[in-house]
Amino acid sequence: MNVYQPSRIRNVVLLGHSGSGKTTLAETMLYESGTTRRRGTIEDKNTVSDYHEIEHEKGKSVFSSFLNLDWRGSKINLIDTPGTSDYVGEVVGALRVADTAIFTLNAEYGVEVGTESLWRYTQNYRIPSLFIVNKPDSEQSDFQKTVDMAKERFGRGIVVVQYPFSEGDDFHAIIDVLKMTMYEFPKKGGKPDKLPIPDSQKSQAELLHNELVEAVAENDETLMDLYFEQGELTESQMREGLQKSLLNQDLYPLFCCCATRNMGTGRVMGFLGNVAPNPLEANPPATTDGDLLQLNPEGPPIMFTFKDSAASHVGDLIYFKVYGGSVTSGLDLVSSRTGNSVRLSNLYLTNGEKRVDIPEVKTGDIAAAVRLKDIGVNETLHKKGQEVTIEPIEFPKTTIRTAIKLNRQGEEDKLGTALHQLQHEDPSMEVEHSQELNQVILHGQGEEHLNVIKYELKNRFNLDFEFVQPRIPYRETITSSVRTHYKHKKQSGGAGQYAEVYMLMEPLKESMPEHDDLKVRDVQEIDLEWGGKLVFRNCIVGGVIDNRFMPAILKGIMEKMENGPMSGCRVRDLRISVYDGSMHSVDSNEAAFKTAALMAFRDGFMKADPQLLEPIYELEITVPAQYMGDVMSDLSTRRGQIQGMDAEGSIQKIKAQVPLEELDHYATRLKSMTQGSASYTRAFSHYAKVPYEKQEQIIEENMKLEEVN
Repeated sequence: MNVYQPSRIRNVVLLGHSGSGKTTLAETMLYESGTTRRRGTIEDKNTVSDYHEIEHEKGKSVFSSFLNLDWRGSKINLIDTPGTSDYVGEVVGALRVADTAIFTLNAEYGVEVGTESLWRYTQNYRIPSLFIVNKPDSEQSDFQKTVDMAKERFGRGIVVVQYPFSEGDDFHAIIDVLKMTMYEFPKKGGKPDKLPIPDSQKSQAELLHNELVEAVAENDETLMDLYFEQGELTESQMREGLQKSLLNQDLYPLFCCCATRNMGTGRVMGFLGNVAPNPLEANPPATTDGDLLQLNPEGPPIMFTFKDSAASHVGDLIYFKVYGGSVTSGLDLVSSRTGNSVRLSNLYLTNGEKRVDIPEVKTGDIAAAVRLKDIGVNETLHKKGQEVTIEPIEFPKTTIRTAIKLNRQGEEDKLGTALHQLQHEDPSMEVEHSQELNQVILHGQGEEHLNVIKYELKNRFNLDFEFVQPRIPYRETITSSVRTHYKHKKQSGGAGQYAEVYMLMEPLKESMPEHDDLKVRDVQEIDLEWGGKLVFRNCIVGGVIDNRFMPAILKGIMEKMENGPMSGCRVRDLRISVYDGSMHSVDSNEAAFKTAALMAFRDGFMKADPQLLEPIYELEITVPAQYMGDVMSDLSTRRGQIQGMDAEGSIQKIKAQVPLEELDHYATRLKSMTQGSASYTRAFSHYAKVPYEKQEQIIEENMKLEEVN
């Protein structure tokens, strides 16, 4: 097994819409390089990348897959990623360790759904990118339309390096305007013949060649001077200029290939080996200190974990990239998160599910390890005595939620263990064990993401359950002031219970007035863990209630606030002043005052014009202009309030506030309305009043629930 120096390593992530040909391209590259002896197909369910059972069922990638090949002395690490936005967590982790991105565009459909959001990720991560227009042999192929769409969406930095001699059934040759050569392929694909460009294509090829040379020269003053002097740039000058422009994200070369027929993949791999940056040239990662971590092959070992995958017979397979020195089997490193020592046991090179033991991994390379105790995604491991933490991957916020209802009793612990393991493997999901709602709630990136989690829970962990509607965490408050009191008196032989409490209940506001008849002795401002505040004031005079009973009174109030009088939801934003009462020298105790306070609170709350509040979320929707009307109309049916709109070319951004209750399955509805071209993010904003009719309905449902229980 070869150990590659950093200068010969290329880390490449394949990006694109589902069906654009990423997995087929990876399969063909493996075959063309001699890594595999046959080319698998998605239809036959035998590709190296898509080896999970659920991927065979769905007929597409669900997880990122790690492949590697040797192309003329360069090691190319390929990361094949899913093309559906629901699996964006898999893509984000892969982007973090890639040094070059390849976008695959379907020549039949051009720039498809989700490609723009992937583009934004590569821009944010400063990843040099190139484009491949795939499937020029399809009947509806339109190469020029695809190029025009790419330039419109991603800017004029896109430069054509290759274009098809012909399209559709007649596709058999590619014209390369960098090398000014035509590659003509055998009918079954493979190694092409290098031929002169036909006369019919010379003017088009020369035009694109000049555009390419000018674009390269424009981004380098030295090359610009040479171009003016010579009227042309040599091949080595072009390579140097392309390297610099690619790394600076000034230019994005565009190639053409037919992955299914193995036409053009060799040229792409040659470009990766000769022009694409190696890990030492690529943009370095940031550390949590705000510095950039310059890769040092001669320095102490540093590695960063970016993916956790369950592997049969070996346990968790932790994928990592080395950012300094080299790591070897048996090496002891320290986790920057815990400070604990971690021993590296088996190190693997992977091609899909196939693993090969390797003794060493050098700077810039990607590999996997097993049995790393207490290590997951986003860990920096380094030599003892170092202090460095690589900035963790920021996974996108979830957009959809569902609750889990177990069908078999006694499996709560089993469910908890399974969810913990899945979240360990997939940080883009969130698990909420809500005591308030008495539900286990899953938060995911979309309907398909939740369905994959469901599949794993049922098939891998053998759990019997169903997804149900998650409850809404409403809040209760009051809108008017009220004075209330309760006398708790209980006598049943022996010591009894006695406590009497008077309190003033007010809705909490800024600059609240004082009351002439109340003398405030003590004030507690309590930030409630569920949001909002309680201001609790001791206004007792004359010792009618002993000071030692005040904590019990507060405890009774807090207990009822956790289970509100109106709907059973939590109460917030009150000012309560305890101003009078009575006690008994023998029968008064903490339990009695707790009960009296709870009952006084309950009775007073229902007389103070109680109001139910609902959580409101801030939405930012990214949508093509042609679907604006449909999206806006739909928001109005969801009680949404438009906060603003911005335009970025043909893409519109809508900011709106929508009640959480109206957002269940919104991700699915938005995809349906916009043919999958829109996306959105959401974040909690505030609580607002529930409409009267809705409030009455919720109270009625709660009363029925209490009767059943």
